Amino acid sequence: MRDSQHLPISVAAVIPVGWLAVKVLRGCVRVVVLIALNSGVALFAHDPGISTTQVQLFADRIDLTTGFAPADAETLLPEKLRTGDTWTEAQLETARDALHAIASQLWDVGAGGKLHPPRRIRLELSTGDALNFHLEYPRVDSATLTLRARKLGELPSGHRQFVIVSDERGSTITKKLLSARDNLIEVPLAGAATATEAPSVNSGGHTFWGFVRLGVEHIWTGYDHLLFLLALLIVCRSFRSSVAIISCFTVAHSLTLAAATANLVHLSGRVVEPLIAASIVFVGAENLWRRGGEPPGRWGVTFAFGLIHGFGFATVLRDLGVGRGGEGITMPLLGFNVGVEVGQVAIATVVLPLLWRAHRKPVFARVGVPAISSVIALAGLYWLMARTIFS
Repeated sequence: MRDSQHLPISVAAVIPVGWLAVKVLRGCVRVVVLIALNSGVALFAHDPGISTTQVQLFADRIDLTTGFAPADAETLLPEKLRTGDTWTEAQLETARDALHAIASQLWDVGAGGKLHPPRRIRLELSTGDALNFHLEYPRVDSATLTLRARKLGELPSGHRQFVIVSDERGSTITKKLLSARDNLIEVPLAGAATATEAPSVNSGGHTFWGFVRLGVEHIWTGYDHLLFLLALLIVCRSFRSSVAIISCFTVAHSLTLAAATANLVHLSGRVVEPLIAASIVFVGAENLWRRGGEPPGRWGVTFAFGLIHGFGFATVLRDLGVGRGGEGITMPLLGFNVGVEVGQVAIATVVLPLLWRAHRKPVFARVGVPAISSVIALAGLYWLMARTIFS
């Protein structure tokens, strides 16, 4: 028979942990509500907004192609022409005039202090209903070409645009990750199209840090990755077990991130995204099954699902064109992965002390962990349904 002094739970003991559980639970509920209200953007849950631009310099012209995801292209159109997060040829025809007007305003292409308008514009719906703007500019006689992305400030907050400039043989001249705050790229033209030797790649001193920032933003806005980590860590009661879980996740997703970016392994997003959602459901349900206790062998589950999440991370770099056409992947891959880890560690540094403190009270394991795990599992189920049945 238990000692009677352990039977009642004092109000003083319950209030701090109850307050913490309510705060964490409220945060999880907010995530689910935001997902429901913004399903068009949040179904994939970890895309901060990325577009790509390919620029190729020829002796007589400059070809520029900018591609946008449907949700991003929609934001550039007037409200009355917005049709949702998918595009059809019919919708493209309806909005063609407006899109042509937008196309001419996408870029300021200049040299010698003078801007040059595009002389040809072509619109194209590519596979997956992405919208491509094909622009042709006259070749300019100048030592430096400047390209300014005028519309970045009108796109969703955090949007990035990766620009790769190459000569007529396809050799890279320069590349840069642009943002609303830094939307200008300068291209050296001297010998770019006629040099007998391939020009050196000018990655820019801050391109690496641009990929680091992209990695941090990716993990901080990746609600599915964050809820997966929270579901794993919420049952960890010690520093040792928490470090083991984080390390397994890091090693696993780093492996598949590198392999997928290098095109050694390819797994379709139609498979990866539902599996990421399923991983959240599984871990949340396992927490409920174990009634708040730390499941044995959790590191194995973490590693296995971490491999899947790595494929999700790799989608960002592949969408940016990293690794295509013989491009080097070391700098973007390293910068992006560093950013992911920095963002992950920053979150863990804040969350883990709160969880360890909460675990000092038995009521947290009995009430708080199941409540939070239920919300996490429901969020994962929502994503799973959205990415399969309702996709």
